[in-house]
Amino acid sequence: MQYGKVEICGVNTSKLKLLKESEKRELLKIIKNGAPKEREEARDKMIKGNLRLVLSVIQRFTNRGENPDDLFQVGVIGLIKAIDNFDPDLDVRFSTYGVPMIIGELRRYLRDNNSVRVSRSMRDTAYRAMQVKEELINKNGREPTVEEIAEILEVPKENVVLSLEAIVEPVSLYEPVFSDGADTIYVMDQIGDKSDESSWLEELSFKDAMKNLSQREKQILSLRFFRGKTQMEVANEIGISQAQVSRIEKGALNSIKNSM
Repeated sequence: MQYGKVEICGVNTSKLKLLKESEKRELLKIIKNGAPKEREEARDKMIKGNLRLVLSVIQRFTNRGENPDDLFQVGVIGLIKAIDNFDPDLDVRFSTYGVPMIIGELRRYLRDNNSVRVSRSMRDTAYRAMQVKEELINKNGREPTVEEIAEILEVPKENVVLSLEAIVEPVSLYEPVFSDGADTIYVMDQIGDKSDESSWLEELSFKDAMKNLSQREKQILSLRFFRGKTQMEVANEIGISQAQVSRIEKGALNSIKNSM
């Protein structure tokens, strides 16, 4: 669906205004320090001028079968929260702060509408954990550890893990997890069967394919899939950009796939 050329919630998305960063800064300062009427007008302009940001975010969630109008409305709620809580004195682009807020609001909506029932206390712990996680990401510029989240919430780290896992939306076995443009790998392709007598042959093939990788490719795959680090964490550890990590990782996976 081309969101830039359709109507969502009665809004012609092709005619949405796009604010410059300098304009956003000026409006945010008025929202914080202006007179009541000025603040209200600036807030309205800021919301309307960032609806394209909401559209760009909700496209990540359109494969879940949700109504785009509903996602858009929820995304706007996240946008408004970001506008009301953003500090214009910080040397941070508004989108850097706003996107995680919008994503968080959408995830809460999707989890609240999940068909799997989770206890209220566990759901509350999960939401508090996600809020703390967002705050730590904005503060430190990296993904926090479970221990850091648990320390702030003053709960055992096991409770944090269990609560977050409990509200994760069930994933279809046919959910795509990787695609190189030709072949797609689905969740079911990654589920092993220990009774399969050919698994040891696959393991040997995998080890042989790994030998053909460069040292950097081996290092990145090890950090990503054996130590569970994010691409951002890997980038920080080895001193390259996240985009480079993503490119090298994809190339290494393609090399292994072709070898096997």
